[in-house]
Amino acid sequence: MTDAAIRIRDLEVHYPLGQRFLGRAEVLKAVAGITLDIPRGSFFGLVGESGSGKTTLGRATLAAAPISKGSVAVTDAQGEIFDLAHLDRDAARRFRRRAQLIFQDPYAALSPRMTVRDIIAEPLEVMKLCKTRDEVNHRVREIATMCRLNVEHLRRFPHAFSGGQRQRISIARALVTNPDYIVADESVAALDVSIQADILNLLKQLQHDLGLTFLFISHDLSVVAHSCDHVAVMYLGRIVEVAPPRRLFAAPRHPYTRALISAIPSLDPDDRGRAERLEGEIPSPANPPSGCAFHTRCPMARDRCRAVLSRVGAERSADGRPRGGAQPPPARLCGGEGIARMARFR
Repeated sequence: MTDAAIRIRDLEVHYPLGQRFLGRAEVLKAVAGITLDIPRGSFFGLVGESGSGKTTLGRATLAAAPISKGSVAVTDAQGEIFDLAHLDRDAARRFRRRAQLIFQDPYAALSPRMTVRDIIAEPLEVMKLCKTRDEVNHRVREIATMCRLNVEHLRRFPHAFSGGQRQRISIARALVTNPDYIVADESVAALDVSIQADILNLLKQLQHDLGLTFLFISHDLSVVAHSCDHVAVMYLGRIVEVAPPRRLFAAPRHPYTRALISAIPSLDPDDRGRAERLEGEIPSPANPPSGCAFHTRCPMARDRCRAVLSRVGAERSADGRPRGGAQPPPARLCGGEGIARMARFR
């Protein structure tokens, strides 16, 4: 059995939208019944369109979003289990040290009035993890060197640095408390392509050296394929498919996954125009469609799709193997015989 650092069971996150006239309160179901295991020490990718609930799921695993139903259990390196749906004050204080977040925008995530040294040292001082100022300075220099920052620049302010350097500062701030679990929410989306590769390589090196567990949230499958060990595809608050990147790209089993893969830009001029266009917009989480939520945009949708929830995400475990024995025929997975004729990723 996989040693899971994060176990998510039937997780739902709802946000109230006020009350209807003469009716019950309306809620937005940002996450709708997700069950997922994130293996310890893995670089786990989470992809999907904007509005699919990726960030909300990541925040829920950090106890930063309300858990309406279900459970999220995080096990740290020392074996302590944190039930995020029922954290008391003392457990929450310990958990904050073990789990951290890397934000998307390196320009908005850093205070312009604080030096780099103070930005990185702030978690140590707030959580009182060091006894003296010398201990704080030593830890700041140590983590700055690990994140490829020049220690001579720690007295500078964020405006003096480029986007890539600022993101390294954000990474150093997240790692300074020696966490076990990191959520990287679109952490390279605002950077140039060459800088993206440098930051991804840095995250992978840190993961390997420190034994970290990453939840890497992105809308770009090509970025996920470069760095992740497992990939979960999310649509309208649900996981529709989970597999290792190689298997996901070679044989996507859900039409939404296939559409995302076809949209990856290619340098081959013969591939132009081959991206599958999805008609319409992603439905509102406040009023999701019945059955498979993707059927309103799926070119292969059948009547069965409007009544039965797609089971691709439930059939594959995190290692890409089908759960419960032999793999069922594709027609059972998405309700349409067209899935059986899906072409392999080119």
